[in-house]
Amino acid sequence: MPVFVFPTSQLLWVRLAALIFTCVAFSVAAHEGPPRGSMADWCIFCWAFSFACTLLVLLVEQCGLQARTPVSWTNFPITIACYAALFCLSASIIFPLFYIKDQYLSGDARAQRIVSTVFSCLAAVAYMGEVSLTKARPGEVAGYMATAPGLLKVCQTFVACIIFILVSHPVLYNQHPALEWCMAVYCICFILSMAVVVLCVGECTGCLPIPFSKFLSAYGLLAVIMYLSATIIWPVFQFDKRSSSYNKSDLITVAVLTALNFLLYLADLVYTARLVFVTA
Repeated sequence: MPVFVFPTSQLLWVRLAALIFTCVAFSVAAHEGPPRGSMADWCIFCWAFSFACTLLVLLVEQCGLQARTPVSWTNFPITIACYAALFCLSASIIFPLFYIKDQYLSGDARAQRIVSTVFSCLAAVAYMGEVSLTKARPGEVAGYMATAPGLLKVCQTFVACIIFILVSHPVLYNQHPALEWCMAVYCICFILSMAVVVLCVGECTGCLPIPFSKFLSAYGLLAVIMYLSATIIWPVFQFDKRSSSYNKSDLITVAVLTALNFLLYLADLVYTARLVFVTA
């Protein structure tokens, strides 16, 4: 029968802090009705998702149920912490940009939104601290998601999600086949990166028909080449007179995020090559 234990550790206090900060952030934002709009919904989702997943991790660990979970517990908590850090960081940027500068806000409403933003920033810092505490150290045996390539996979999928949001409202990729190729790059690489995350968290890497290390190397090289092409093609075919009807800031943001993901995939390939070839 599981028994609650409360060992004192730095990791436990960091997780408790993140739990409290996310709870305060979405509770204050939802007080007397949350702001309207898709961006407000995204921020509330970020805080609620992070809170729920952190609570789950704390309950499982305090009840000693790690061995009974259907996922790899060496990969699951750090994956959740990394996603939560990115979610809270994005909410900390989006929420004040869209909902604090409103000149028609009352003093109380503005104060509540400032409080939500502050606690969102604190939650992001807490989750970054958790990732720092649980990531693999040199020479340490750990799950793949605790290594630099694993954490880069999380960042790649997160950046791709933001790109999907920006190019979909309005649709920015249907004016030329080259732009449709860029969208295909985003989708294919996102699916493969997310597949790696799911396989690692679900302990299913042995189900692949080829060794996991070879799959990572081949996929990493392919992703770098594809994102390099998208990094060049997107600005070439978007920043012209035909795109004047679109929001230039969205086009520039997508171009910057595409270049950022290219750098993430390049770093991922370098780390993977070191793990596979140098170690061997």
